[in-house]
Amino acid sequence: MAFDTIFLNARLDGGARHHIAVKDGRIAAIAPIDQPPAGAETIDLDNALVVPGFVEGHIHLDTSFYGDVWRPHKPCTDGFNVHERVAFQAQNMAEAAPTDVRARNQLDLCIGHGTTQMRSHVMVDGSVGLKSLETILRVRDEYRGLIDIQLVAFPQSGILASPGTPQLLDEAIGLGANLVGGLDPASFDRDVEKHLDVVFGVASKHGVDVDIHLHDMGTLGAFEIEQIAARTRALGMEGHVAISHAYGLGDIPADYLKKIADNLARSGVAIMTNAPGARPFPPILALRKAGVTVFSGNDNIRDSWWPYGDGDMLRRATTLGYRSGFNIDEELRAAFDVVTEAGAKALRLEGYGLRVGAKADFVTLQAAHVPEAVVAVPQGRAVYKAGMLVASNGTIVGKRR
Repeated sequence: MAFDTIFLNARLDGGARHHIAVKDGRIAAIAPIDQPPAGAETIDLDNALVVPGFVEGHIHLDTSFYGDVWRPHKPCTDGFNVHERVAFQAQNMAEAAPTDVRARNQLDLCIGHGTTQMRSHVMVDGSVGLKSLETILRVRDEYRGLIDIQLVAFPQSGILASPGTPQLLDEAIGLGANLVGGLDPASFDRDVEKHLDVVFGVASKHGVDVDIHLHDMGTLGAFEIEQIAARTRALGMEGHVAISHAYGLGDIPADYLKKIADNLARSGVAIMTNAPGARPFPPILALRKAGVTVFSGNDNIRDSWWPYGDGDMLRRATTLGYRSGFNIDEELRAAFDVVTEAGAKALRLEGYGLRVGAKADFVTLQAAHVPEAVVAVPQGRAVYKAGMLVASNGTIVGKRR
């Protein structure tokens, strides 16, 4: 076989060096160091650690202010209040730079750090209609070839509380959104069943997946999780549903957590956590032990919800490990898996990973192995998409369409 490119001296996590041959944007061979395949072009990776491209499983391309003027954070009047934060967001968005400009800033940031796959939630509700989605769809098309992006039609202002939103969610899928979302069925819309009727109704009609924001805490959040899992099984959607945040899993008794974890595993419902500061979050190892797919995302980057975020999924793995008390190598590898292979499973990505036949999407790191990469967060990365260099040292070098 004639290869397009051969990447020499790639070190995999086990420590051994290999050559990676790429043909038509996919990994065609992974050969031992003493058996170099022949090809038209070679690129020497100089013994760098090679890992799969990072999976950004939860972000908001339309509401970040990264690259815009600094906007001081406005605290809620009574701790964390979703309704109040949504109101602050509306105020800030009215004064922000154009959506497409801010989305490009955020994409350049994420790609530069090594993200090659992304799921972004985009506001679709009575407050903005389909305008934000139409803009992000255009930006997605510009970045085709640099990053693959799934878009979730996200009812930020609620479904029942925001007139016209059910129809807008339906139209959003027709426009090109890949999934349908939801938001706190109990506390925001105050009717769990009617809210889920809309979400799963749109999903069933169009044959798309579901990803629901769930901030509700304690037993209320746990109850909603159980209801979502029940809907998933009833509709035969195992493996096609995710719950983002699921804070309630972080503040319930261990025996109740075990019951819900088993329920989630049986229902094939994935859990997204970004391990936010000063809040309970889903216990990663307990869920993984039960067979639940746990994935992650940066979520908000310098927006109306908090001022933090740098778009780096490797640093997100560090945060997951730090907040979870991960110290041994096995645990550090679990944190890394959450932002790579587990994310790919949750997003149902085809051809992901460092294996023959997979897409040649990978990142080079100056680290001895994955555990060191998680704690050191090395910079100076090279990012390859379909075997082509798209970013180096944090700067985009590939061309948008």
